[in-house]
Amino acid sequence: MPVQVMPETTLHGIHVLGTENNPPSPRRLEGKIAIVTGGARGIGEATVRLFARHGAKVVIADVEDTRGTILANSFAPAVTFVHCDVSQEEDIENLINSTVSHYGRLDILFNNAGVLGNQPKHKSILDFDADEFDQVMRVNVKGVALGIKHAARVMIARGVGCIISTASVAGVMGGLGPHAYSASKHAIVGLTKNTACELGRYGIRVNCISPFGVATPMLINAWRTSSDEEEDCMNFGLPSDQEVEKMEEFVRGLANLQGTTLRLKI
Repeated sequence: MPVQVMPETTLHGIHVLGTENNPPSPRRLEGKIAIVTGGARGIGEATVRLFARHGAKVVIADVEDTRGTILANSFAPAVTFVHCDVSQEEDIENLINSTVSHYGRLDILFNNAGVLGNQPKHKSILDFDADEFDQVMRVNVKGVALGIKHAARVMIARGVGCIISTASVAGVMGGLGPHAYSASKHAIVGLTKNTACELGRYGIRVNCISPFGVATPMLINAWRTSSDEEEDCMNFGLPSDQEVEKMEEFVRGLANLQGTTLRLKI
């Protein structure tokens, strides 16, 4: 029976952990084994903290060794760190293999690592830089594809698994990011839908999230060209760290969706 891919969904406000009549469990990921790529900063860091608080064993995969190690040590032994450049297949393969060797399985992969590129948001296509485009695609698209490939390799045998990737609102709408970044995030949405159709028959859920602007270090650094522009950025209403965690709490609750792109307005 073919797997049905759900349509794109926009959420205005996130209240998914429970209701007055059905309160959330305090540790809904107890015993789960999760990998978070790009887990040393921003959305990834908030996810690591949230997953650990809910009882998961978490592997941070990042190129920022110092930040990743400090974060892992703050939750040790529940959280560990593995150096991983997601654009390199041998790094991804080692990440998955070492996790399974240590914990015996992999339940959740969160493909969150990504780069914005160096071009300003409004830079013309006439100034297209092919080398920068290739670098953004290597990290954002190739990295996600490799993550799905190697996570699926170990999940298929167990007949269960959850793979989530970070896309962006720039991947479902135009004019919201640099050309390379927007193209890469559109690709993640398509890759999610395609792999969801293939892997759903094995009990593996594949979804992605497309958050609006989130005040992560990557976005703030990209927009910080003058004090006035920085003020405009803040006045735009970018979510706080706590609001990022609300988004990730919703991600954690993706229990019955498949092939869905969730556009999150927090």
